[in-house]
Amino acid sequence: MKFSTSRETLLAPLQQIVGVIERRQTLPILGNVLLRLNDGRLELTGTDLEVQLVTRLEVEGRAEGSTTVPARKLVDIVRLLPDRAPLVAEIRQERFHLQSGRSRFTLSTMPASNYPEFDTGAQDRVFAVPVAVLRRAMDKTMFAMAQQDVRYYLNGLLLEIEGTTLRTVASDGHRLALFEAEVPGLAAGSAQAILPRKGALELARLLKDDEGMVSVELSSNSLRARMDDLTFSSKLVEGRYAEYRRVLPSTTERHVVADRNELKAALTRVAILSNEKYRGVGLFLEAGTLRLKAQNPDREEAEEEIAVEFDGEGFNVGFNASYLLDAVGSLESDKATLSFAESNSGCIIEEASDPRVRYLVSPMRL
Repeated sequence: MKFSTSRETLLAPLQQIVGVIERRQTLPILGNVLLRLNDGRLELTGTDLEVQLVTRLEVEGRAEGSTTVPARKLVDIVRLLPDRAPLVAEIRQERFHLQSGRSRFTLSTMPASNYPEFDTGAQDRVFAVPVAVLRRAMDKTMFAMAQQDVRYYLNGLLLEIEGTTLRTVASDGHRLALFEAEVPGLAAGSAQAILPRKGALELARLLKDDEGMVSVELSSNSLRARMDDLTFSSKLVEGRYAEYRRVLPSTTERHVVADRNELKAALTRVAILSNEKYRGVGLFLEAGTLRLKAQNPDREEAEEEIAVEFDGEGFNVGFNASYLLDAVGSLESDKATLSFAESNSGCIIEEASDPRVRYLVSPMRL
């Protein structure tokens, strides 16, 4: 194998590949990137057996072939070369040789035939979604995913198709984030897929452009997304997601409308003196006024008061300040709407102008 290209052309896909490769691997070859050169196109593959990324780029190929080389060493070398530096790479005597001007590097290799195959299974559903829609759907919900919950399905992101509706859901058992959007062209029927946490984070990282479409292929155990010269694959979390609709109140009796920036700033300040472990903040509602209170075991206290649109009977309830801040911070409109079914119920946080995004935060005792 021998090819030539430029530093910038090779660096970008290499940096994408390194994102899916774990630093500590049970199999040494999983720390390598798989290189395949065929007909002037170089294909780079990285995987940790849960997530796989394949990128393709045009190079000046002189001899076809394949090999694997240490991924992080290669990306560090290419990154530290001068801008627009030309590169010549080739395999000689089972070593990967890289030359750029008067710089020369030799890396160890492992046979490409030993690189593990990533089984995606037979496709059950194929559909296309605008990149901007899928990126927004993931950005608005991923922060609510659990990290190490014994309920394994919570350690991921639910991607749901129902007719022409695309829906993403994430929850850690204390809060829930829901996004839904109409996507014309989706075929009839329904499908669910639970992306593991790493798979969701890596896919969101790849969704950069606002234009274009992403083709999504679902099988019983994996998801594959194709974008231009990128192919992303991820194993799915086995099982079925919890019935999230059951925790969403069917009706809400109390509605509070607040300036989003003012509410966020007040929450941020009050949370400074909340209990570091529980982060509890009390909300005290009266006609036209929302008071926020927090205290900690050192008997330090904080209180803020902001004007809101609310004319119902007063009540108070406690929440985790971090959960409220995550939800309010994800809104984009000038106003935030907080809705309550009962005084001791969870809080629905949404934008009055965009009902596609909803957050549910469970109450806590203070």
